[in-house]
Amino acid sequence: MIMFKKISLYFLSLVFVTTTIGSAFAVTLKASHQWPGTPRADGSFDVRHEMVQIIADEMKKANVGVDIRIYPAKSLYKPKEQWKPMTTGQLDISAFPLAYAAKFHPEFDITLMPGMVKNHKHALRVNASPMMTEIKKIINDAGVVVLSDAWLAGGFVSKKNCISNPASVKGQTFRAAGKAFNQMLEAAGAGIQSMPSSEIYNGLQTGVLDGANTSSGSFVSYRIYEQVKCATPPGKFGLWFMYEPILMSKKSFDALDSKQQKALMKAGKKAEKFMTKEAAGLDTTMEKAYKKAGVELSYMKQEDFDAWLAIAKKSSYKNFAEKVPNGQKLIDMALAVK
Repeated sequence: MIMFKKISLYFLSLVFVTTTIGSAFAVTLKASHQWPGTPRADGSFDVRHEMVQIIADEMKKANVGVDIRIYPAKSLYKPKEQWKPMTTGQLDISAFPLAYAAKFHPEFDITLMPGMVKNHKHALRVNASPMMTEIKKIINDAGVVVLSDAWLAGGFVSKKNCISNPASVKGQTFRAAGKAFNQMLEAAGAGIQSMPSSEIYNGLQTGVLDGANTSSGSFVSYRIYEQVKCATPPGKFGLWFMYEPILMSKKSFDALDSKQQKALMKAGKKAEKFMTKEAAGLDTTMEKAYKKAGVELSYMKQEDFDAWLAIAKKSSYKNFAEKVPNGQKLIDMALAVK
């Protein structure tokens, strides 16, 4: 009996050692984001969650010893608290609206500047521009790597009235994603409440907000149509475009071997292609969801867009040029992209 116990313990130890050795080179990466990781009513997922899922699935297929564990719905980090952990290597990957990190790098506000990106095709040209080369250098120097580029269009919603020209927001309290939109809305006579998009629904429900602007994807994923009277989708004259890339800690990336790094960059490109294909469809999905919910839809006209842009140039553009290092240079570079 004693001999049997000794043999059993020996084999248990052997299994433990073999398992440890077999998994010694396996890497588990933590991926965080703020959007739901569960399907919507129509069975689709938030596109940013899908991008991260594509990267995770592709790494599994590549069989290079990298597993990506996804923590959606701000279950690991709060939305605006993901940047710092990426720079230190505590967080490996995030689907992250870059303007959320503008308090660390004010230059990032250029990636959510009213009217700067005109449409989805223009966003692709902006990606390849000298302006984005400058932004990506700042990202890289801070200790973060871009795995996938992504731009999302967005619009406005209100519990009170349809948002068209600047006068239509006067006296209302709005949520905007970044400083540039806050400054433009304030200049138009709106009050401001700062919060991530994941808190808009509650803000509208409790009366803290009268309206908001965010991406088409977030307008649907967070079911904001349940709380508003009218929505202004991007349409032909959308003001709102935001850079929301998939980012990775440089420390985590550098810790991988070359085969793993190559597989990860390839997976990132696949996720980016998916996003490029889906981007315009998100606007249509928003329109359909809001129509179905009985929300009135309104669209900006050229004169509305021009009126907003005139206010933005006197407020957010001016502030960015005066207070941000190389601010005017970045604006000029962005506006040079036709």
